[in-house]
Amino acid sequence: MRAIVYRGIDDLRLEEVPVPTIRSDEILVRVAACGVCPTDIKKIHHGTVPPPRIFGHETAGTVVRLGARVRGLRLGDRVALHHHVPCLDCHACRHRAFAQCETYKRTGITAGFEPAGGGYAEYVRVMAFCLPGVVKVPTRTTFEEAAMLEPVNTVLKGVRRLGLLPGDTVMVAGQGPIGLLFTRLLRLEGARVIATDLLDSRLQLARRWGATVALRADRPDLVDRLRAATPRSRRGLDAAVLAVPSNAALHQAIEACRGAGRVLLFAHTRRNDSEPVDLASICVDEKDLIGSYSADVTLQPEVARLVFRRRLDVRPLITHRFPLERTADAVARASQPTPDSLKIIVSPLEAMPA
Repeated sequence: MRAIVYRGIDDLRLEEVPVPTIRSDEILVRVAACGVCPTDIKKIHHGTVPPPRIFGHETAGTVVRLGARVRGLRLGDRVALHHHVPCLDCHACRHRAFAQCETYKRTGITAGFEPAGGGYAEYVRVMAFCLPGVVKVPTRTTFEEAAMLEPVNTVLKGVRRLGLLPGDTVMVAGQGPIGLLFTRLLRLEGARVIATDLLDSRLQLARRWGATVALRADRPDLVDRLRAATPRSRRGLDAAVLAVPSNAALHQAIEACRGAGRVLLFAHTRRNDSEPVDLASICVDEKDLIGSYSADVTLQPEVARLVFRRRLDVRPLITHRFPLERTADAVARASQPTPDSLKIIVSPLEAMPA
């Protein structure tokens, strides 16, 4: 089969590799769509993991081979996949810290080599411990929509970590695909959203996705404007979400939050990225600086309802589609977004006959 193999920093190659062999408790899925995720982009650009690997983890496709011991799935089922699934029994899981579970940290979907998601290939093997993360996809739902379940899940997990009340005011810094998902889901949760970005076109999109106020992130008076946009009784944001790895936005968010407000880091995933903060704002002002990483499998039924019923319509987010052999171009486009580019999808089926 064809696959895009990571051979080193910024080195993605179209190669022929064996179709994965499955065990009796596993399935083989023919990939129809796979989203390009910033997490994989960082690995590709910065070489944070050793090659060779086949990346791509926002994956949807069709079950084409079924192990004899697999129950609940049939050949031909349309499915969305999750490459990380927790054990639900360890100390971390009992605290709902699923991303810290040792089972969760294993990658259970592969197209070959060290498991790395495998969605940039024609077929992927889904290991037994990841089968609870498989979601059946209705026929009216496109594979592209189904591939969005994983990123939507990560965003909803982040929203829930904020512990908001209806009517709370939240800033979302960065209005790319993830930021827009935050804007929409926060609005659906009853929050009032203030969107910030450096691109005017993204701010216009943010308003359409539910933002009440949209501000340029490079305004010198941004913190004052953020405070002024909140009710006088609160004198600041109830929460802020950083959907971009901007340390400047971190300081703005901490300063603009009221006492006991919360700042959520969602995009600061590079190790050893340090930044000084006023610790008294955390201690005396009781502001919470929290993180959210990856997905929560227990949210899957709710995420599926949101996407499949199109209460959260992800289709407008998908702006560019690339065939498998142009995955390197897809990664380049996603890593250097333009005003007209949002979510990028790779489809191994595009260059194949029907």
